[in-house]
Amino acid sequence: MFYHCRNPGEYGDRNMDPLELDKEIRNAVAAHDAWTRRLSTAINLGNCETAPGEIAVDDKCAFGQWLYGPTFDEETKAGKPYQVTRRLHAEFHDIAAKVAALAEAGRKSEAYALLDGEYTQVSGKLMRALTKWRGELEI
Repeated sequence: MFYHCRNPGEYGDRNMDPLELDKEIRNAVAAHDAWTRRLSTAINLGNCETAPGEIAVDDKCAFGQWLYGPTFDEETKAGKPYQVTRRLHAEFHDIAAKVAALAEAGRKSEAYALLDGEYTQVSGKLMRALTKWRGELEI
């Protein structure tokens, strides 16, 4: 299956190669794994290197820019893999921002509870959605 590209200049005059989508998904998994470590460090230090308000915005990270950018056509954006991924990605950013805000407020136990609870649940759902999307690619 090929995913259609709205901006032909992005990948040439063709549909998006599944290998390109696979690469973006793998990069997203790695980047979002790193957030768990960053948030844990922020809780321990009581300071986050990125402001919670910036973390909450889900179209500023590399994956968000790609996900919300001109890469996909409307048919792909209407599809379930894209919709689920986009929703979970937004939830991930919202909860990560809440963890960061609690960390900066010095509320360690609450921050860790959110990190180990809802954050971990949503992060896991996002990773499963990305893995499923990758599995549906014909590479």
